[in-house]
Amino acid sequence: MKITNIKDTEAFFKVIDSCEGKVELVTGEGDRLNLKSKLSQFVSLSSIFKADDTIIPELELIAYEPEDSKRLLEFMISQ
Repeated sequence: MKITNIKDTEAFFKVIDSCEGKVELVTGEGDRLNLKSKLSQFVSLSSIFKADDTIIPELELIAYEPEDSKRLLEFMISQ
C-alpha cells in the first residue's frame, strides 16, 4: 500500500508500533525495512527527509496482518 503526505511522523510511528504483525517499508531500490525496528525507523526518516521537509511525501508499506492494514488506513483518513 502507498501512503502519502504523512504530516505527523510521531503519530505515524505510534501506529506502526501498535501493529501486531510485521510492517515493512519498501525502498526505491526494492529493499524492505522492518518499521517495527527503531533503527529502521531512524534510517527511513533520515533517508526520506531533506533539511527543510516537514511532510513525508510518499511511502510504500507492506503490512502482513489485515488488522494492521486497517490501522494504517484509519490513520491516513484521520490525519
